[in-house]
Amino acid sequence: MSDIGSGLTILSFEAELTVNEKKLLYLRARYAGLTFCGCAHAVFLCKLVHSLKCIIKRRTAAKELYASKGHGELSVGILGLGTLGKQLLLCLLKKTTIRPTQIKVSTRNPAGMECVPPGVECFFDNRCLAAWADILFLCCLPSHLDRICADLHSHLQKHCLVYSFITAVPVNRLAQRLGHSFVLKPQYQVEACDTSDLWLSYSRVTEALSDLSLIEASCPLAMKGGITLGLKWVCGVLYSLLNICTNVCMGSSEALSLINSMFAENSMNNDEGCEIQKEETITKGNIFFFTQQRSFPWISLVDVQTKETPLLHFVMNSKPVQENIWTTYKSNLKSTIK
Repeated sequence: MSDIGSGLTILSFEAELTVNEKKLLYLRARYAGLTFCGCAHAVFLCKLVHSLKCIIKRRTAAKELYASKGHGELSVGILGLGTLGKQLLLCLLKKTTIRPTQIKVSTRNPAGMECVPPGVECFFDNRCLAAWADILFLCCLPSHLDRICADLHSHLQKHCLVYSFITAVPVNRLAQRLGHSFVLKPQYQVEACDTSDLWLSYSRVTEALSDLSLIEASCPLAMKGGITLGLKWVCGVLYSLLNICTNVCMGSSEALSLINSMFAENSMNNDEGCEIQKEETITKGNIFFFTQQRSFPWISLVDVQTKETPLLHFVMNSKPVQENIWTTYKSNLKSTIK
């Protein structure tokens, strides 16, 4: 059946807007772009962490320890089930191999529970969620920060990566309020441009994640459509992977080898210069204290996102490494296209 209203501008959303209201239309594209990029980058992070945990689980040296700690599978918690929380939940279920039983949601909005797919446990207990999750996504409003931090403080496990979508709250302040340094927060920058309408191509993020052009536009190292994300977020992801290896007492050399292999798997450039070395992850003054068997120290992601790090300088000055990261991002997100 054809749409008899198709092409009639009088029925469009913009038709009833005033001149002053039309000046704000760019905010629609900005909102759509931030939502898409936020979900896409969260999916990328989860796919990396999920792959890493699966590899560690197969490693003989760490298998017994890993299983005894109960971290054989990735546990994803979503705190808040508003518009972003719902989109993120659907993206994780449809665009990753994470099963519904590996995701739990805490929300105080009973109406939001109706949209939760079967298998996903939904309740209102932030402390329980914090104690269970390996990755905890904060999808709540800044006005809820005091209550959320009070609930989570002292209940987050050390290995739990808190990923915050809370706007207007700096990562160092959030970490202080939570009493937790394993916090990653994407710092998106937006600017006016002529291509921002590309984010309006789809009304649902899950559908947009099937568009290769949008996937490429959202790559953290070369974003388009008026949105940018600094290299510190990329370094935060890499240091997060190192912390996961440290959590199971994996030696520093084995950890770097494993992470390098994850990024070289889909790359055409496998030169040694593309690999992250021990010298690029910690300060030179500490390098002599590490043997191949000794684990990396636990790294504060707050410092990674607020200070200059050896890894930041390495990635910034290495085009081959940037190409490997770009290829890995594109490959991981492209694999979600079904």
